[in-house]
Amino acid sequence: MHKLRNLVIDLTHGGVKISSSLAKKGFDVLAYDIYGTLKPIDRKILEETNVRIIKDLGDLRDLEGDLKVIYPIHLPMTPDEIAANNPNLNYYFLTHHEAVLEILEGWGKDIPKVEITGVKGKTSCAFMLKEILIDLNPLILSSLGAILYEDRREIMLKRNISITPANIAETVDLAYKIANPVCEIAEGIKKSENLKKYSSAIFESSLGVSGIGDVGLLTNISENYPIAKQKSSASEAKRQIFRCNTVAINKESFDEYYSDMTHPKINTFSIEDTAANLYVENVSYSLDKTEIGIKYRNVKTIKGNVKNGEITVKTFAPGPHHVSNTLGVVLTAICLEIDEDKIIEGLDNFSGITGRTNKRSNGDLVIIEEINPGINTDAIKQSINMIDNLEDYYIAVGGDYGITCEEIDEDKVSQYLDTLDCRIILTGHLGASLVSKVTRKLDLVKNYENVYDLAAKDNKNLLFIYRSDYRKLSQR
Repeated sequence: MHKLRNLVIDLTHGGVKISSSLAKKGFDVLAYDIYGTLKPIDRKILEETNVRIIKDLGDLRDLEGDLKVIYPIHLPMTPDEIAANNPNLNYYFLTHHEAVLEILEGWGKDIPKVEITGVKGKTSCAFMLKEILIDLNPLILSSLGAILYEDRREIMLKRNISITPANIAETVDLAYKIANPVCEIAEGIKKSENLKKYSSAIFESSLGVSGIGDVGLLTNISENYPIAKQKSSASEAKRQIFRCNTVAINKESFDEYYSDMTHPKINTFSIEDTAANLYVENVSYSLDKTEIGIKYRNVKTIKGNVKNGEITVKTFAPGPHHVSNTLGVVLTAICLEIDEDKIIEGLDNFSGITGRTNKRSNGDLVIIEEINPGINTDAIKQSINMIDNLEDYYIAVGGDYGITCEEIDEDKVSQYLDTLDCRIILTGHLGASLVSKVTRKLDLVKNYENVYDLAAKDNKNLLFIYRSDYRKLSQR
């Protein structure tokens, strides 16, 4: 039994998994349900693994010796505030991300691993990379689920799973169960090197990364929204990207937020800045396949090599934000030393994500969907700017609330919508709120499903921009 006691704070965002995993490794673990959301089934898991649940931090007054405090990066408490409950303890502080790295120590040494974070584009990048790594049977954690691809066949391990750091460990465990159904998970972490069904891994994470990635991809900091009750920010949380062996990062975000960072393998990408390690030389936009001419230089790889060259790819990237995502993916693949023909083939096979960004047909009509929990004003602008012939389209804008750390600026959105000279339809809870803020008269269709019917009835193409968890719309 290890002498060091662990306190895991926040059982809402992955703390149950972290607590039980540490307990299975023989650690003495306390767990604090700071938000009071612990479900009976999770309480049972903790009790069965001998994790002691404390009522509040006042219980620390009873403790002596060393205490490792494991907390989420967005916790609205500082280490000093935690330590004030018992200043006589010897405190060590670790984020949930760092704890997951410790839990998975020794795992995946022989396979390429990518961690993805950023404000926008994480899921799209994960599934573009999936296409590139498809012959390596990728194991994926994303906002679409924990998924294993075996011989190009999708195996859904768990559909409703969040992209908290603890679920990296959960995804590894789920994959091990599939490969070795009669073995215990605690044994599986140790033995999985020669029993797994995957040969690569892609992990999407909302607020930073664990550092397990051979390459860490930061898509952008398109909005530096506050977290931890204004005590921190998205850019600070995502600074953890530099824990990875090699970094691929949007240059504009790097210049604005991380120019103070020192790291031996930082590689940048940009649509416009030719000082980046990888940048666009030319681009021909299309709603079907956008062709992107890319130049790269001095790209530092996971094997310590430096790559220079040019590559042209064609993929589903109808707008500049999609092209930026594509650049991040190409740079990541080059960092992994993936053959260029695999990069080109994989991106050519990418056609968007059903329930997220995709283009499909309804008879002779075109439907373009941009469904994302983090849609903001800039994303709405970029989506609308993809369309050259707006007179042939209905533009639907709407969505839900309470689905991401950042909420949408309604005043900013309404001011932008007032500048447009095209048919705008508002829908959902967001649409109902916006209709009173725009000065021009816009139609409100409360049920988003009716928007599709209206466009078909009027023989109009549809650009559907909806701020939502895709799972709420996936059954239509």
